[in-house]
Amino acid sequence: MAEGFTRYYAGSTAIVDSAGTDPVGINPYAKWAMNEAGIDIDGQTSDALAEMDLSSFDYVITLCGDARDRCPAIPPDIRTEHWDLPDPAGVRGRPSDVIQAFRVIRFEIERRVRDLLTRILQPQS
Repeated sequence: MAEGFTRYYAGSTAIVDSAGTDPVGINPYAKWAMNEAGIDIDGQTSDALAEMDLSSFDYVITLCGDARDRCPAIPPDIRTEHWDLPDPAGVRGRPSDVIQAFRVIRFEIERRVRDLLTRILQPQS
């Protein structure tokens, strides 16, 4: 979802990739939640973080639980943020409960992406 919002709001001003400590693909509920927001994430992938060259990034944002602790060593000149958000994929119950969990996280991720982009793309005075 974060990649989708970043691509949507930043357009070509940002190059963004998604990765995971244990990537399993995009959750169908995440696709549904983003489609509901008007953003198609069908073509996105989540690569294995351990296989990425982190030195080519300006920012690394970690999400969910122990993601920050399980990340490979991040070079010191890369800015990092950890957004400690619950993983909605862990929600069990009726489909409506799962959908609502994805909506809540979608809203929070969108808010944080917009805030991050505002901070890094606006010229400093």
